[in-house]
Amino acid sequence: MAPSLTGSAPMSAAASCPPKPLAGLKVVELGTLIAGPFASRLLAEFGAEVVKIESPDGGDPLRKWRKLYEGTSLWWFVQSRNKQSVTVNLKHPQGRDIVRKLVAEADIVVENFRPGVMEKLGLSWEELSALNPGLVMLRLSGFGQTGPYKDQPGFGAVGESMGGLRYITGFADRPPVRTGISIGDSIAALWGVFGTLMALRHKEVQGGKGQVVDVALYEAIFAMMESLVPEFDVFGFVRERTGNIMPGITPSSIHTCADGKHIQIGANGDAIFQRFMRAIDRHDLADAPDLADNAGRDARRDELYGVIDRWAASLPLSKVEAILVRAEVPASRIYSAEDMFADPQFLAREMFLSARLPDGKPFRMPGIVPKLSDTPGGVEWTGPQLGEHNQAVLSRLGYSAEDIAALKAGGTI
Repeated sequence: MAPSLTGSAPMSAAASCPPKPLAGLKVVELGTLIAGPFASRLLAEFGAEVVKIESPDGGDPLRKWRKLYEGTSLWWFVQSRNKQSVTVNLKHPQGRDIVRKLVAEADIVVENFRPGVMEKLGLSWEELSALNPGLVMLRLSGFGQTGPYKDQPGFGAVGESMGGLRYITGFADRPPVRTGISIGDSIAALWGVFGTLMALRHKEVQGGKGQVVDVALYEAIFAMMESLVPEFDVFGFVRERTGNIMPGITPSSIHTCADGKHIQIGANGDAIFQRFMRAIDRHDLADAPDLADNAGRDARRDELYGVIDRWAASLPLSKVEAILVRAEVPASRIYSAEDMFADPQFLAREMFLSARLPDGKPFRMPGIVPKLSDTPGGVEWTGPQLGEHNQAVLSRLGYSAEDIAALKAGGTI
């Protein structure tokens, strides 16, 4: 069985909880690794029934990514929580028939193959929507379903590069760097869920039909790039790497304390800046007329960052934090995982859920985001074993025990 959850009564006493907002939605996931599976994970956390199709030959490669516990990725237990795992060899005609039967009763299909793969399998949008006219199909790919690049492979790193994020990330005198997570895939998944829910609303409230939600990884990043487009179009300005500061908005940066620990300080509001300067005994800067607004502060950016750097470097992190809290200046130490586990805000907001690994070992996983007051999301079980739900799902589709045994013997499942 999949690892079970432990912890608070509301999680274990599911019957006493209100229905989740997506309860009743049926989702078929045809995807691997990050973007597609993350999108369906979010749907599953809020009540959708997600059937994840995996290859019988090892399943989703994410099962073997990063840190493994007894051969299975800890990431897997989070990324696939609340999902049902069904193994299907999509190269077998009988396997594709299983997918078609699932799609016929589904509300949503999530896929993140390279464009053209679904078509080659006989599972194109046209074929699936003919089976189920109300179907919403979320398609996540590197470059989208159209355009000259559509057939090229594209991972999140490529989307981050083409979409503009990598160019501006890092320091001016060094090559671009990546963020520490697969942010391109995750942002694309969020756009995908947003688009899918809009498509469902159009169908259910406005009487529309099913449709395709086409998300390109590079466009998901490009859409987040703030004022990059108009600044270049109007002024010919190309935003460059600026390290830890926020370009054009001052002061907002990371500073190093006397004990070598780091803190992000965002004192770029006019009144906040004045409170900050008074808190560090720089009344001359707090009262300077030319520093009363952001434009004036940005003009003296290097000077101000020098002042803040020297102040932070004179005190340990705990004292810096205490001064900033008293002055009501937005700030945060740069949290490690260890910091998060001990932080009262994370604990108060239930951002760690308790669960058990297959051998019974307890572990914690991230909590649910966002928080809904009346119909919150939740986790019923963690990432399942490969093919754990074959019997239950195929039986529901009308396959007998003999049929299922034959499919397994023939390598279809």
